[in-house]
Amino acid sequence: MQSPIASMQVQTPDWVKHAVFYQIFPDRFARTQQRPLPPAMQVPLEAWDAPPTLSGYKGGDLWGVAENLDYLQDLGVNAIYFTPIFQSASNHRYHTHDYYQVDPLLGGNQAFTDLLAAAHQRDIKVVLDGVFNHASRGFFFFNDILENGPHSPWLDWFKVESWPLSAYDGAKPANYESWWDNRALPEFNHDNPQAREYIMQIAEYWLRQGIDGWRLDVPFDVKADGFWQEFRQRVKAINPEAYIVGEIWTDARQWLDGSQFDGVMNYLFTGPALAFTAKDKVVMSLVEQPAYFPYPALDAQGYAQKIETLLALYPWEIQLTQLNLLSSHDVARALTVIDDDQRSFELAVLLQMTFPGAPSIYYGDEVGLAGAHDPDCRRSFPSEASWNRTLLTLHKDLIALRRQHPVLCTGAYQTVAAVGEVYGFSRSNDREKIMVVINAGQDQGQVTLPELGDGALVLWGDSRVLGMSNEVSLPPRSGVIIKMSA
Repeated sequence: MQSPIASMQVQTPDWVKHAVFYQIFPDRFARTQQRPLPPAMQVPLEAWDAPPTLSGYKGGDLWGVAENLDYLQDLGVNAIYFTPIFQSASNHRYHTHDYYQVDPLLGGNQAFTDLLAAAHQRDIKVVLDGVFNHASRGFFFFNDILENGPHSPWLDWFKVESWPLSAYDGAKPANYESWWDNRALPEFNHDNPQAREYIMQIAEYWLRQGIDGWRLDVPFDVKADGFWQEFRQRVKAINPEAYIVGEIWTDARQWLDGSQFDGVMNYLFTGPALAFTAKDKVVMSLVEQPAYFPYPALDAQGYAQKIETLLALYPWEIQLTQLNLLSSHDVARALTVIDDDQRSFELAVLLQMTFPGAPSIYYGDEVGLAGAHDPDCRRSFPSEASWNRTLLTLHKDLIALRRQHPVLCTGAYQTVAAVGEVYGFSRSNDREKIMVVINAGQDQGQVTLPELGDGALVLWGDSRVLGMSNEVSLPPRSGVIIKMSA
């Protein structure tokens, strides 16, 4: 199914349509093995395997990522999305101190230069997190206001309401606008021409250094007229193939009209995918607050309706560059959300890897890393002895299939079956047609697919599911990928 507004003149980066992303929270993925380390990295750190804390550092760094690019390449990944890497007094680095300096604990600018070169040598793209709605108390221009009060020359870069400011004492009013009233995160005044230009130049600078795009943090909170339209124009002027993806959790039509973002983090896919595959196994205490709704349980028809609605929202060109995720740093990990039910997770991964748009794996999901609410969803990447090899093989096999069959990336999408707990869809172009069928129920499932033909071939799953008379008979909680006869 293609969007009814697919005829709009929308252009998105071609490489994203064929990308498999890997989201890395840098402090938790890998520590470098190189020695000696720069002095700023020779510091006490939390034990790698200890439970994560809100404020503690594990010491993962960008050289550590570079040393594990072979692992990512073997997995089939060809794009990395990093949560923030710039200098910050927080392990997640959403409290930016300096947008031009990579955090010293990550190895500084040199480590990023080395990583970017190594990734590009392997044809792996790199997308950075742009935190442009707010900065931090340690950001120089805001810190000057804290030091000099109304005499600061950068006063109008922020939204100061009255004096005195209280940046740390919660018993007193902060007296300046901050993100969700978190006084650690003063919000920019995006209507100020100099502040606005400063942000635009940050985006341009890192594109000139060679990054392949920006993921935009809370862009819905930037209210200044024309801000994201100008951002797109400035970014695309430097690299027309740069990817711009926003953190929008709900209906994103306002930002996906072709003049702003190329895609969003597609939580409108995440919720239905988990609600259909896991059903009542979803742990409600982990999902009631974040707005992505992997509940209530969906049968095949319910899932089909959610997907039809999603695919009708945006131009098809943008559907192909959505970022399709099951977990992220902002929600509990999918495996924990579904009460550690591995089969449900496997079926959700099957949906993810065959859906229009770019699949995004949150680091460690592919080896069974668990995690509840923040900070638990940001655990350190586990040692090899702890890996779930079944899940790793699943990811490798499905990614390989996606890359071997471009129709799974850009082919038209059509629901072909939605009966009880059995859901099937096709991906097709003028050269190839592939069907994916999933039985999310507890009983044997059967469906008739008139287009099967005698030459149908099972690409993934149990080849014995193909029966006579165009029937597919699936065991409980299983799925199959079928290549249709020519």
